[in-house]
Amino acid sequence: MKKAIILVLYIIGVQSVAQGVEDAEKDSIRKYEEYVIFEGDTVVFELDEVHVLNNIKFVNDYDRRYYYWFRKKTLKAYPYAKLAAEHLTDLNLHLDSIKSKRKKKKYTKKVQKYMEEEFTDQLKKLTRTEGRILIKLIHRQTGITTFDLVRGLRSGWKAFWYQNTARLFKLSIKLEYDPAKVGEDFMIEDILQRSFIDGLLERQPSKLDFDYVEIAAKRGNLIHVEKKK
Repeated sequence: MKKAIILVLYIIGVQSVAQGVEDAEKDSIRKYEEYVIFEGDTVVFELDEVHVLNNIKFVNDYDRRYYYWFRKKTLKAYPYAKLAAEHLTDLNLHLDSIKSKRKKKKYTKKVQKYMEEEFTDQLKKLTRTEGRILIKLIHRQTGITTFDLVRGLRSGWKAFWYQNTARLFKLSIKLEYDPAKVGEDFMIEDILQRSFIDGLLERQPSKLDFDYVEIAAKRGNLIHVEKKK
């Protein structure tokens, strides 16, 4: 399973509320972009953007404890998925500028070698839960499942082989990310959004089409963990 995740990284190398002030008559307060200027004695204030999220709700104490345990796993996995998206973008841009198939293959191998040297030891430390989160987040950040990434960049046979290997660890590299329908995915997204606001993670837009605020409103910001049998 870890080999499949490593392979992918090898290859690919809220609600917002801002305070506003309308233009008024002369000698009154006026807003210029992010600054408020008082006529006469000029005083300048920089207005920071404020993100507001409602408090999350837990069904029981187990759900609360699980959420904060799961939060640590998500914070650990996200940077790898973010990096995967960045390298996939860079790889595709560079490959588009290369005409020779031989040179494209050579460049892809070069990226693979770099990623192997840079991240192998770190990825080996991921737990099964962190691996599952990473698979889902790769889909969130790239818009492509891990299975399709392997199949597209290597071969269908390689993808099939890695999927079978993943099953030995009770995982699937075909996992998709859907916070609107899957409770665990909503929990991941909630953790990400709050971590972006708190500055714990660097925000990177998802390649998937969903609205966290709308989903959270429909769920009532409720976190409920379905215990695995």
